[in-house]
Amino acid sequence: MPEEDLIELKFRLYDGSDIGPFRYSPTSTVAVLKERIVAEWPKDKKVAPKGANDIKLINAGKILENNKTVGQCRVPFGDLPKAVITMHVVVQPSVAKAKTESSC
Repeated sequence: MPEEDLIELKFRLYDGSDIGPFRYSPTSTVAVLKERIVAEWPKDKKVAPKGANDIKLINAGKILENNKTVGQCRVPFGDLPKAVITMHVVVQPSVAKAKTESSC
């Protein structure tokens, strides 16, 4: 894939710090992004995801679905082909784990 076709993304954490930027193919899925975020998560953060299911990615005010590709989630920004797109990361425990903990 030509270098210019890659989409540059960075991920903004709850405290305003960033992970990235990294370059992704437009065919990469949101699930792949989440796995990368978990792998790159800073060790000094108090709140940390245990896995990709604990992360919600938000772009342009929409929560992104795991099966969507980066190309499908990308919002057109006019004539800014080389701009870095910032996605917001929300750490939220999975529903099954939350139900188990609340019933204890």
